Amino acid sequence: MTPLGMESLKRYFRFYKEGWKVLRNPQEETDHIVTYYFREQMKSMFLYTNSAERSLPHRTLWHTLFLIQLSLLFITMCYGLTESLGDIVEMGRDLSLILLYIFIAFKVVYFFWYADGLDEVIDALEDAYRHSVREGPGSEEARKTRRWHFILVVLLLTTWTFSMAVFIILVITSPLLVTKQNLPVHAKFPLDLQSKLKHPKAHVLCYLSQVVVVPYYLIWLLCVEGLSVSIYWEITCAIKMLCIELRHLSESCHGDGQLLRRELNRLIGLHQKILNILNRTNEVFTGTLKMQMIINFFLVSLSVFEALIARKDSKVALQFGVLMLLALGHLSLWSKFGDLMSQESLDIAQAAYEAYDPHSGCNEVVRDLCFMISRAQKPMQVVASPFPPFNLINYTAILNQCFSILTLLLNTMD
Repeated sequence: MTPLGMESLKRYFRFYKEGWKVLRNPQEETDHIVTYYFREQMKSMFLYTNSAERSLPHRTLWHTLFLIQLSLLFITMCYGLTESLGDIVEMGRDLSLILLYIFIAFKVVYFFWYADGLDEVIDALEDAYRHSVREGPGSEEARKTRRWHFILVVLLLTTWTFSMAVFIILVITSPLLVTKQNLPVHAKFPLDLQSKLKHPKAHVLCYLSQVVVVPYYLIWLLCVEGLSVSIYWEITCAIKMLCIELRHLSESCHGDGQLLRRELNRLIGLHQKILNILNRTNEVFTGTLKMQMIINFFLVSLSVFEALIARKDSKVALQFGVLMLLALGHLSLWSKFGDLMSQESLDIAQAAYEAYDPHSGCNEVVRDLCFMISRAQKPMQVVASPFPPFNLINYTAILNQCFSILTLLLNTMD
């Protein structure tokens, strides 16, 4: 393997290496936020498209070839869909993969435009992370909280990686599971180049291209989703750090009124910084948040429907079952993390109330605390207007709609 390839592999697996070190040693602290490591993974795949990466040698050529391959795969998949129109199971399988492909393609094109904005958010979170623990009362609690946040993401993404690996294996081995299929992803080329009988050499090339390209797309999707959701998780961690500092504010100031005012002003500034980061993050992700809610809605409905239709064929039903779990897991992850962030943001008001020291005798401190409590009444949310926020309440509503459509389809089939 070339030195560049070895360096890319080390860069990609650095996240898991750091996660294992922190998990094994309770005293170990990571140097960066989780989001930083996901960005490194995307860079190792040569598909992080900020201005700095695009200016590197051969990157423009690589991105152009990638977009050409992306377009070619989409055209051949849509052409292949015409062969499945008479078969509900095959048509559902093709539609689900096309939906997944559209989601990947949208993310690729979207981040061509917004990668620099993404850098702004990540760099702001990195700066907040470096100043999140100050020695004094509550510092040990802050370190434990930060470590727990990091370990949780490592465990979740390791599980998610395993699930994606199973799905990739099922996709690649599809020709062995589905007798009518010659390629991992059902596609039709001009002159029937995908046909094993008519063009055996062209078939091998088509097969190998999909074996390389499809896992690459899915692994990149795993990285970009990990990066996206971890940003909101890091914002949640920053909120938690703020609450810990507020609860220990009086204790750390030792009755010094001037120090109390300075520290409170710093924490108010931190609160404002978190709000600015969240607003910028929602702004950067507004397009992808809308798209993933739409795609997840259709993928869950379609995969459950097709799994029930194909329940007599265990191999095909297994594919749809894994796809359903991935779609549900993806939507559940975003909803749960959005819910946690909203709940933590409401705790700021309680922490600010606990920070009140009746012996300080400073009206300005009381006024600033009341202002912080008032501003914390509105929860911070993962939202892309006009769609509802990502939380468990709206997650339940989406599932209800999915299964209502499923019931209607099944009754229609009967």
